[in-house]
Amino acid sequence: MINGPSVNLVNTRNRYILYPVLARLRKLLPIANERPHEVTIKQLTTMIATLVQFLLGLVILALGGGLLIRGSSRLASELGVSRLFIGLTVVAFGTSAPEAAVSVMAALSGSTDMALGNLVGSNIFNILLILGLAALIIPLSVSSQVVRFDLPFLVTISGLFLLLAYDGSVGFLDGLLLLALLALHIFISYRKGIRAKGPDGRSGVVDPLEAPADFPRRNTPWKGLLLNAIIVVAGLAFLVFGSRWLVASASIAARWLGLSELVIGLTVIAIGTSLPEVATSITAACRGESDIAVGNVVGSNIFNILGVLGFSAVAAPGGVAVSPAVLSFHLPVMVAVAVLCLPIFFTDMAVLRWEGGVLLGYFVLYTMYLLLRATDHHTLHEFTVLVKWVIIPITVLTLVAATIANLLERRGKGGHK
Repeated sequence: MINGPSVNLVNTRNRYILYPVLARLRKLLPIANERPHEVTIKQLTTMIATLVQFLLGLVILALGGGLLIRGSSRLASELGVSRLFIGLTVVAFGTSAPEAAVSVMAALSGSTDMALGNLVGSNIFNILLILGLAALIIPLSVSSQVVRFDLPFLVTISGLFLLLAYDGSVGFLDGLLLLALLALHIFISYRKGIRAKGPDGRSGVVDPLEAPADFPRRNTPWKGLLLNAIIVVAGLAFLVFGSRWLVASASIAARWLGLSELVIGLTVIAIGTSLPEVATSITAACRGESDIAVGNVVGSNIFNILGVLGFSAVAAPGGVAVSPAVLSFHLPVMVAVAVLCLPIFFTDMAVLRWEGGVLLGYFVLYTMYLLLRATDHHTLHEFTVLVKWVIIPITVLTLVAATIANLLERRGKGGHK
């Protein structure tokens, strides 16, 4: 029991309004044998400080991600790399920097459930929430490279993640394999970008060694390089401090609320660290930049698995442990969400508004399931049956029918040529 001066927060007027809330707070806080209408000054101070720390952690993460993206983009530009390649790699990977910072920090501190929850939750929310919202704003065209290479690659490594985690952990050697695949993906994407021709006949990505003589080149003064390098370092520092505050405050909140670190990682932290992806993709969609909106989501998910999980597995002593809850449900959901994109991206080579609505609807269902399961709600069984035997089959049949209709339409157009 914590002793100290207390504040009577319930009077005659607000007794029936605040009493149930404070009674619930008493159950959530690690306090015993106190009247539910009395909360000590020390407890209130601790609660407010934790909330402020959590919010400051989110703000610092967002600032750090922004600085890292800006500095990396300018640094790459100073070194003569084209904007398209920057968008496909630096921007996508830079927006995943908060996930990397939080997951690595959580893994090093022993909070592997929070690390995995953040990673898996971010991958699920990136597709369901961010891509869904962006498609509702404007239908998103999808490039053939994403459909033929990047998305199948994402589905493959998602399945590989599930396979590596099957023994209950992702170890050091598994992490090295994932990092090697990340380097391979960057190399292949770069080479494909060099071969991709733009509307003006030039390469979408220009190899500095193979660029034509008339291609504009930039001088690389050392002052510009140094300034952008400092911005990158500052962004990384912000990410480190922000991730520490976020993980620490989220752990305290989880203990208060009686929730597991896995649930906190899958919801609050996953959404919080996905804010850079939200800002980037929504802004790109509003400006009609579909390639950036789609490429940012797909590229970020690839980096989360190969980069974030790879670094975490290599850095954490003993690797990253995978709990049965993650292995039996959340990881398969992550793989299923990636597979769901295959027919959506393939039909019309675009993400239409109704398909964005489907993705957003599944985000709502997944979030509802997490909350019902965390609170052990009595409607959980009925909700699960409804989703499993009604909503999912209807979605599958709809997407299959849309894919078949699209294939028939393409065949018909091909026959008339």
